[in-house]
Amino acid sequence: MSKNFTVLRVDASARKERSLSRALADRFEGEWRARWPDDVLLRRDVGAAPPPAVSEAWIGAAFTPRTERSLEQQRLLALSDTLIAELRAADLLVIAAPMYNYGMPAALKAWVDQVVRVDETFSFDLGRGDWPLEPILEGKSLVLLTSSGEFGFAPGGPRAGMDHLTPHLRTVSRYFGVGEIHRCAIEYQEFGDERHRRSVAAAQADVVRLVEELSERRLSSAA
Repeated sequence: MSKNFTVLRVDASARKERSLSRALADRFEGEWRARWPDDVLLRRDVGAAPPPAVSEAWIGAAFTPRTERSLEQQRLLALSDTLIAELRAADLLVIAAPMYNYGMPAALKAWVDQVVRVDETFSFDLGRGDWPLEPILEGKSLVLLTSSGEFGFAPGGPRAGMDHLTPHLRTVSRYFGVGEIHRCAIEYQEFGDERHRRSVAAAQADVVRLVEELSERRLSSAA
């Protein structure tokens, strides 16, 4: 029997009711819960409540040994501690994020900066030479559910190379403990034409197929 999973859902859209990325995440969550009703679901809505940007004082606190931190330094890191605990607990990370100005929303970047932290999600050792950073966490999967106003960001498309959301998350996700990434995307939002409607339907179908695929792999690994 498969063990219960913990799924961490991070929503980054500034929109609520009209958010396409949130709608994809709702579909993923509904399909997942239908198959795995006993799993734990954690939600972190950084779009509605963005974490603060890191400051010089925050950086100083993060690089101060835990036993030597002042009460003020502990306070500065309290939210980061909570966000890292959520990430650490997760087996599956679901990030629902629109592409803003060809990159990630500022609220999501703030979350990334709060969770990628020395001695918590990565270790630092100059004895490793030119690659001193090593991830501490491991064994997680990432599902990226995204939307964009334009189209053609895939290799060979008219805007190939202009998507700075997906590559950024792919690079930094190793410090989330992620070993594999899955992506479902909606395009043409600003056009609002038939191409957009087809893209929405295709992305929703991709979400269903992805849940089926992940569920089958989970069952196989537990057999």
